[in-house]
Parts: sequence; structure tokens; C-alpha cells
Amino acid sequence: MATTSPSETVPVTADDAEPPETLWEKAGGGRGVAVAVGLLALTRVGQLLMVWWLGNASGSTTGVWHRLLVWDGGWFIRVAVDGYPHGFTYDDNHVLQANELAFFPLYPMLLRLGTVLGLSPGVAGVGVAWLASIGAAVGLHLLGTTLRDKRAGWALVAIVCSAPVSVVLSMAYSESLFLGLVAGMLAAAHRRAWGWAGFLGLCAALTRPTGAAAAMALGVAALLALRDVPRSDLAGRVKPLAAAAVALAGVPLFLGWVGWRVGDWTAWFKIQTAGWGTSFDYGSSTLKFLDDTFTGADGWVQVSVGLILLAALAAAGVALAQKLWPPLMVYGVVAMILVYGQAGFYHSKPRLLLPVLITLVPAAFAAARARPRVAILSITAWAVFGLWYGAYLITIWPYTM
Repeated sequence: MATTSPSETVPVTADDAEPPETLWEKAGGGRGVAVAVGLLALTRVGQLLMVWWLGNASGSTTGVWHRLLVWDGGWFIRVAVDGYPHGFTYDDNHVLQANELAFFPLYPMLLRLGTVLGLSPGVAGVGVAWLASIGAAVGLHLLGTTLRDKRAGWALVAIVCSAPVSVVLSMAYSESLFLGLVAGMLAAAHRRAWGWAGFLGLCAALTRPTGAAAAMALGVAALLALRDVPRSDLAGRVKPLAAAAVALAGVPLFLGWVGWRVGDWTAWFKIQTAGWGTSFDYGSSTLKFLDDTFTGADGWVQVSVGLILLAALAAAGVALAQKLWPPLMVYGVVAMILVYGQAGFYHSKPRLLLPVLITLVPAAFAAARARPRVAILSITAWAVFGLWYGAYLITIWPYTM
């Protein structure tokens, strides 16, 4: 029988080659995901304790549960219970007012499903947000893992879930759902799982208007993927383009539906402006806010929001300098343009920046490279401030967020 000498090379066939590592395996499997969910749980429990502590210290009679249902939570619950109105809403002087048509449909649809299952609207609102937060932790971990490694995934979960105003992840708000969908979409697109990417992208676009930025990022990922697909592989070329097209349709579909329902194709924009002063002014109101803040602020919260806006811009600059994955950068830049370019309540902007990601991904990558002790101490310091800040805003600060 013929043998092979030690100096000879045995060719490796396709059957002998090891299969590529799956994202689930790279992320540490069930144990790795459990760590990510555990990090989320630590931030949520810690912040709720801070909310309870600050509420008691301020002498307020409002309980923790009520604070999780305030502001936008009430709007979402009304959509879930009563549905959308059929037209504009006016006051007694016939001045246009806010109404529920300003709010995108996926989150209130899930709330309504919860009420059908027998939950009260408030329990459904907070329950969906908490379940979505678990999904967000998993999505963030998978995204950080596919972009770098599982340590980056864990760091991204810890940093995002303890950021200033991350308190909305525990409230009846749509941020936790949107964050999970965007992170999952980007992770799927990076792994070229186009079916999942398109589905998650469409869901993100039906959750918040910033879903348009996520859909654009998916379009860029699809175009990048086409470079590696032979022209003869028609199915391989159609899948990424179809995923992008599905996601890109989401925001126009809802805005068009609102226009059809009201009989005015600009209805959604008019309702936003009437209710919340939201309109795209190319950043002039943001610049005026920053100028007013640093020349004569009326309180430390205003100054802190100004500093957060400047710090986020600096962090985005670091992300661009590091040349992160192009679809992630496209999503982040477009999302930041939407946040900084529109007028509206200045104290809502840190919340709108939470799902942008490019402002926090560089820090997660730095933590993944650092020695464990340094990373843990740095993230802990960040978390203590961020969790306290969010708790302060919904207990002491009297305005909406």
C-alpha cells in the first residue's frame, strides 16, 4: 500500500476543510449571549434602584412604575388601545395639535397584541420594552462580535445599555425595539443573511422614522455585496437588492398611509411640527441651542445636553477616522444628520442619539483591546454616571424626554 512521506503535502479537499465559524459560535454560543443579557440586567436593575432612590429622596409620591409609563408611553398606549385617528386634531381655536398619527406603528401593534393576550396596556407597554431590550442586548452582542470579537460585543452591550438616557430601555418607549432591530439588521447584513436583514430592516423602518437611515445602510451593504457576486449568479445578486428594497419601503409606506388616511400627503410632518416643534431646519436650531447654552444656560441639564451633543460629534469623528464598516458609518451619519438637523425639544436629543451606535462603537472596540481591569473600571465609571443621569431625568427633571 502506498504511503506518503513526511515531506509530501496532502491536498485538502472541500470535504476535509473545516466549516467557517458561525456568528453564534464566534459570539460564545449560549454562554456568550447569556453574559450579554446579564450585563443588560445589571444596568436595568441598577437604574431602577436609582429611580426609586431619587424619587424617595425628592419627596415625590410618584412611584417607579408610573415613571416608566410617562410622556411618549401614554401616546403609544392610546394608539394600542384606541387606534389611530382619521384626521388632524384641532383645539377650540382651530389650531392644529399633536395626535397619535405621529407615532410609527410596530411598537403599539405589539402592545395591542399584549392586551389581546390579557395584559393591561401599561404592563404590555413596559413588558414589550423589556423583552425588546433583551433582543437589543443580543443584537448588540452579535453586532460587536461580527465586527470585531465577543469582547467587543459585551463591551458594546454594557456601554450602550448604560449610556445617558438609556433609561428609555426600561420605559414604554420604542427605543429598545428599534435598537434591537437595527443592531440585528446590521449584524445580519455583515454576515450577508439577506432574508433576516431585509425583515429586520423593514421592522426598524416601521418603528421609528430613523429607520430610513438603517434602510439606507442596508442599501450600501447590498451594493458592497454585489462586488463579490458573479454577474451570472442572478439569485445571489437579487437577494441583497431585494432586502434593501424591502427595508427602504418601510418609512415611505407609513408616511404615505398617514397622508392617505388624513387626505394630506404632508400630514405626518404637519402633526410633528404642531405637536413637538419638529421640523428639519438644517441644524440652525441646534446651533442656536449650543450658542445659548454656552453663553447663558439656565441650568446644568441644559449644559449637560450641550456637552453630550458635542461629545457625540467628536465620537462620530473618531469612528469615521477609524473607517468602520461602511454601512454602519452610513447609518450613523444619516441618523446624526436627522438628529442634529431638526428642530425640537433639546432635551430629547440625547435619547434620539442612543441608537446611533457610531458614537459608542469606538469606545467598545477600545475596551475590547484594553486590559480587562482597565475596561471594567472604565465602563463601570461610565455606567454609574449614565444610569444616574437617566434616573435623574425621569424623577427630578420636570420636562419630557
